[in-house]
Amino acid sequence: MGAAKPQPMVEGFRFADRRDAGRMLADHIEARGIGGPETVVLGLPRGGVPVAAEVAKRIGSPLDVIVVRKIGVPWHRELALGALGEGGVRILDHDLVQRVGVTPQQLAEVEQRESGTLEHRVRQLRTRRDRVSLTGRTALIIDDGIATGSTVRAACKVARELGAARVVVAAPVAPRDTAADLGDVADEVICLMSPRVFHGVGAFYDDFTQVDDRKVLELLGED
Repeated sequence: MGAAKPQPMVEGFRFADRRDAGRMLADHIEARGIGGPETVVLGLPRGGVPVAAEVAKRIGSPLDVIVVRKIGVPWHRELALGALGEGGVRILDHDLVQRVGVTPQQLAEVEQRESGTLEHRVRQLRTRRDRVSLTGRTALIIDDGIATGSTVRAACKVARELGAARVVVAAPVAPRDTAADLGDVADEVICLMSPRVFHGVGAFYDDFTQVDDRKVLELLGED
């Protein structure tokens, strides 16, 4: 496994919106020969789905989702201690839990809340839609950007447990170290920008409006 080198872009470059990022990402994915019915494009709800939808259209692959939820520090939710994934997947950075001083009770409360949200979202997205089979196929996992990588790691684990023969992670932007580290859970990592200085995914978009569940269902062809 290993991470692909990021494609050079002009310093300060920003994507117009998630669709714009998806189209640019699709160019690089298509150039690598990834696509067709043997590949399943998996967007991470919610923000990753508009990006994934553009990629799926371009490379001629079915679109689906993998539902994951970040386990955040109670007083700083953007700092991920780990992640939960559908199918009972749980990833936790025990060293970070100790360093920031999260107690077992606090951790249990966060996990209970995020587990409830995850189960609700799975029911919402799967009630009228069967999961696209990953058995023997390439799982192309896409988000609108990667910060710590916890949710993507959980998604990779879910995909492998569902039978994916190969797992590829793709995102418009991720910190350089994070993109490199993902090579231990993915067979390939495709990232358009991997800056050393990273202030959050939204900083690389002109329009980073929150994506709601209705939009996700619409992109999946259910609404």
